[in-house]
Amino acid sequence: MNIFEYHLQEIQSLILKNKDSLELENIDNLNKINLEVPPEKFDFDLSCNVAMVLGKLNSLNPKDLAEKIKKIFLNEISSFSEIQIAGPGFLNIKLSNLALIKNINSILKNNKTYGSNKTSENFNIEFVSANPTGPMHIGHCRGAVYGDVLSNLLKFNGNKVTKEYYINDYGNQIYNFVESVYLRIEEINSKKPFPKKENLYPGLYIKDIAKKIIEENKTIIFKDLKKNFQFLKKKSLEASMELIKKDLKQLGILHDNFFSETEIVEKDLVDKAVQDLKDKNYVIEGYLKRPKGETDDNWKKTKRLIFKSTLFGDDNDRALQKDDGTWTYFANDVAYHMNKVSRNYTNLVNILGADHTGYIKRITAAVSALSKDKVKLNCKVCQLVKLFKSGEPYKMSKRAGEFISVQDLLKEVDKDSIRFMMLNRSNDVELDFDFDKVKEKSKDNPVFYVQYAYARINSVLRSLNLKLFQKLELEKNSFNLNKSEKKIVRKVFEWPKIIESSSRKFDIHKIPFYLYELSTLFHSYWSKGNEDKNYKFIENSKIKRKEILVIFNLVAIVLQNGMNILGVSLPEKM
Repeated sequence: MNIFEYHLQEIQSLILKNKDSLELENIDNLNKINLEVPPEKFDFDLSCNVAMVLGKLNSLNPKDLAEKIKKIFLNEISSFSEIQIAGPGFLNIKLSNLALIKNINSILKNNKTYGSNKTSENFNIEFVSANPTGPMHIGHCRGAVYGDVLSNLLKFNGNKVTKEYYINDYGNQIYNFVESVYLRIEEINSKKPFPKKENLYPGLYIKDIAKKIIEENKTIIFKDLKKNFQFLKKKSLEASMELIKKDLKQLGILHDNFFSETEIVEKDLVDKAVQDLKDKNYVIEGYLKRPKGETDDNWKKTKRLIFKSTLFGDDNDRALQKDDGTWTYFANDVAYHMNKVSRNYTNLVNILGADHTGYIKRITAAVSALSKDKVKLNCKVCQLVKLFKSGEPYKMSKRAGEFISVQDLLKEVDKDSIRFMMLNRSNDVELDFDFDKVKEKSKDNPVFYVQYAYARINSVLRSLNLKLFQKLELEKNSFNLNKSEKKIVRKVFEWPKIIESSSRKFDIHKIPFYLYELSTLFHSYWSKGNEDKNYKFIENSKIKRKEILVIFNLVAIVLQNGMNILGVSLPEKM
C-alpha cells in the first residue's frame, strides 16, 4: 500500500466535495497537490502543500485556508489523528495508530510486492551494445548495470521488459577487427610481426581469438584475407561476443535478445524504413546546410536523401546518405528502430554512453515519425566513471589494448560492489569509483552497510530460532513504537514513493541512496540497545516486544525487494 498515493486521492476528493465551503473558484491545479515526508524535526508522518497550491490559485491566504482544510480533514479522514500547520501553510499530518497498524499489516502480508506500482506496459530496453570487437571495458560497465537495474525495476512494477543488445557487426570497424585477427593468425603461423598500422586492434585478446580460431579449424589454411574474410568475420564475432557475454554474466546481466546490424543490411530494412518515411513526406532529396566551422572551399554540396527531423524537435535535418550515396550510420539506426516499433513495444529505452548525447534528438525524432507519435523513446546517458585508489587516479593493466576491461575491474572488487556503486550517483553526472571505499567494512562503504543491516537482523532471529516473514500481525491494544521505531516505520512507508519516482524518471540512484538511509536508521536502532537497556531487543532469551519483530521484518522486506532490483546479494551472515 502506498499511503502517499492513497491519502492524496482522499485529499483531492475532499477538496472537490468541499470547494464551495472553502471558497475555491478554481481547482484546476489539483495535480500539483502532493504528499511528502516532513522534516524529522516535526515528528509527523505526512506533509501536504494543498493550502499553498489552492491559496495562490484562488488569491486566498494559505494559512487561513489551511485552517479550514485542517478541520475538514480531521472530521472526515479517520486515519488522520493530528494536523499541524507549519511554515507558509504546510499541513503536517500524523496518522492514527489504527492507520499505522493497517498499513504495517498490509506490508507484512504482501511483502514480496511491497513498493510495486503495478503498471503494465511493454518496454524494450537496449543497453551495452558495445562494438563486438573485443571484451567490455569500464566505459560500458555503468550503462550495463544501469540498464539491467532499470529492467529489474520496471519488471518489479509489473511491466513486460525485453533486455536487448544491438550488435554493431557491420562497417569499417568490423573489417579492421577481422583484419587484426587475420594478422595475428599470420603472426602465430608464419611468425610475421603484427604491423603498427592505423585502425588495427592491438590488444592481446586479439591474439587469444586468433589462437582459438586456429585450434578449432586446423584443416583451414589462412593465407588470403579476402578469400577467408566471411569465415573469419563469423568466427571472430562469435569469439568476441562470447567474451562480452562472459563479462556481462559475471556482472549478473543476461540479455533477452541480440539484434544484428548485418540483419538490417541483408533484409534491406534501411530501404523499407526510408520508404516508410517518404510515404509520410518526412524525407526529401536535397542539400544540407553547410556545417558550422566549415568553409565554402572545404564544403562539398551534395544532393542526398534527408530526413526532416526538425519537424519533430531536432536542431537540424539529418542526412540518410553519405557523399557517395551509401547509407549513413543514422539510416541504419532508423531501420533498427523501425524494427523495434514493428515489434509492438509501447516504450523504447536506449542507454547511451557519454559520447552519444548529441545523437538523442535525431533518433527520438525518427521514432516519433516512424510510429506516428505512438511509441515513446527515452534515451538515458551514462556519464564517465573515474577510478581512484589511495586518493589518486588509478590505472589498471591494459591487456585489452587501449582501455581498462571489466575483467580488470572484477579482479579488484566483487560484482555486488560494482553494481551498487555504479548506481550510487545519478547517471547524468560523472562517477568516482574509489577502490579503498568499496573494500572497507564500515559506514563509508554503502553496499557493506546495507548488507550488514540484513545480516544483523538474521543474526538476532537465528539466536531466537525465528525466521523472517513468519505470520505476524499487530493488534491495536498492544501497539506502541519508540522514537527510533517511528523513524524506521516512516522510512519504510516511503519505499513505494521511491519506487514510483525512480520508475517515472528512471532515476535509479534513488534506490541505493534510500536503502543506505534505511540501513543507517536500523544500525542506529541497533546501537541504542547497547546504550540503553530500554532499547534492548532480547530479554530472558525472548524478544521483548512484538513491535521489534515487526521492525525487523519491515526493514528486511524493503532490503530484499530493493537489493533484488539492484541485483545485489543479501548474505544472512557476515
